[in-house]
Amino acid sequence: MKIVRVESAVDDITYGAVEPEGIRLHRGSPFVAWEPTETVVPFEQVRLLSPVIPTKIVAVGRNYVDHAAEMGSEVPEEPIFFLKPPTAIIGPLQPIRLPRDSDEVHHEAELAVVIGTVTRKVAIEDVGPHILGYTAANDVTARDLQRRDGQWTRAKGFDTFCPLGPAIDTDLDPAEGLSVISRVNGDIRQTGSTVDMVFGVGELVSRVSQIMTLLPGDVILTGTPAGVGPITDGDRVEVEVEGVGVLVNPVVAA
Repeated sequence: MKIVRVESAVDDITYGAVEPEGIRLHRGSPFVAWEPTETVVPFEQVRLLSPVIPTKIVAVGRNYVDHAAEMGSEVPEEPIFFLKPPTAIIGPLQPIRLPRDSDEVHHEAELAVVIGTVTRKVAIEDVGPHILGYTAANDVTARDLQRRDGQWTRAKGFDTFCPLGPAIDTDLDPAEGLSVISRVNGDIRQTGSTVDMVFGVGELVSRVSQIMTLLPGDVILTGTPAGVGPITDGDRVEVEVEGVGVLVNPVVAA
């Protein structure tokens, strides 16, 4: 199933499921009291929103060997976690706004894990039932500020620096190898596969759950493959995750 969060004239903002004819609207949310209605809205009559609004976004640094190498860094012995604020989230076709504080903003295409249940101190082998599904993410980063600050909060925390979408796919298995691709103005910048992650989804979710309780709707970004690079005013950025779809966002100056 592909789950989306949409705005329409029929029911303002609601969750729905993708069907051949359009979006079947649902009552409640995929996290509680989830049930379909009889209403199917044609695709052209809905606006896709970020598929989830989490309480927190936990991201992982240097989780692909080739990306660690291009950044001049060693592969870590254990995951490097950092947080992005929920206010960084935008949905499909919403603009990434370049901050005045930075002269070097980069795209980072990533697979995102969407948590489905309260998850605390879960073993790796028990992670599966706690995952609702997967979506695409862009871990937008002010690279010059990241280097200058020595830590990543400001560089990765600006408003609009976490596009998510277009849908949550509940039937994917990253262990089988899902392609992760970014394009800028149609040109391919990044091409990777989830089988190349240093730490897999099960280990990441388990390790995060030992540190903090994950709540329904929380998001874990799983790292980016090599090929990160600059985006500038007027660009069109695409992040494609196999099975999820293509997340598209324009880039504008602040």
